[in-house]
Amino acid sequence: MTSPVSELVDLLAVERLEDNYFRGQSRDIGTKYVFGGQVIGQALSAAQCTMDSAKDARAAHSLHAYFLRAGDIDAPILYTVDRTRDGGSFSVRRVTAIQHGQPILFLAASFQHEEDGSEHQLSMPEVPMPEDIEPAHAVPPEVLAKLPTKVQRWLSRQGPFEFRHVYPRDELRPPKRPPYQQVWFRLSEKVDDAPELHRALLAYASDFHLLGTATFPHGISYYQPNVQMASLDHALWFHRPFRADDWLLYSIDSPSAQHARGLARGSIYDRRGRLVASTAQEGMIRVLPESAGRPPQVG
Repeated sequence: MTSPVSELVDLLAVERLEDNYFRGQSRDIGTKYVFGGQVIGQALSAAQCTMDSAKDARAAHSLHAYFLRAGDIDAPILYTVDRTRDGGSFSVRRVTAIQHGQPILFLAASFQHEEDGSEHQLSMPEVPMPEDIEPAHAVPPEVLAKLPTKVQRWLSRQGPFEFRHVYPRDELRPPKRPPYQQVWFRLSEKVDDAPELHRALLAYASDFHLLGTATFPHGISYYQPNVQMASLDHALWFHRPFRADDWLLYSIDSPSAQHARGLARGSIYDRRGRLVASTAQEGMIRVLPESAGRPPQVG
């Protein structure tokens, strides 16, 4: 039986149709639409496939994406890559994700060949190590049975990543809290050493828990039927080498929420305290009247 990690690795390995055209499939993880991290990870994979590694090895150092439409889980996604520029040190690729003839995401990724230079970083927060944090407890069956079907599948699934929250929050009965959190995460089994794969895996995982941090001061959660949440844009910067199958700390804060939008920022550290990546995301957060509640969306 295929493991969740193997399924994810296969999912991110987009199928090449022609030089600059790729196709990806979707996996239903309990969200109403295609999980945003999946589209980002597949778009980055497509862009990485157009880099001539034999001529001049260049690694992705940043990506910026805009979510345009909700993705259909039951339909394949076409990725078209524009080879915008190949300069002396940097390359840029623009990727359009298309479903049913309409773009659902634009992504731009920049690549650089490895260079030496000055270095500094902000220190990792002082938090317990992942081994000192208990794994999350399963939702009791009697509670799970009262939730919408999609949420039940989301909460009961065995995903490819393991998460351990430094300060756990009850998402079903969310208290009001300051807008920050720290989460340890890693793939639940080892994978190939290819850096391109680990960057695509981190792009996928970076969409978890980010926007949700903006809900903390308001005591709301995407599990509530009257709360609508959707990612609008996503940025990711790769700073240093890492492995997605080793523990990484996601330190997230939300500096602002306003006009039905929330902003969240993240710093990702390895267990040695090296800052390996940074993220930022803005998303829509709407609280509807209880009578107008719709099934919650996750992502």
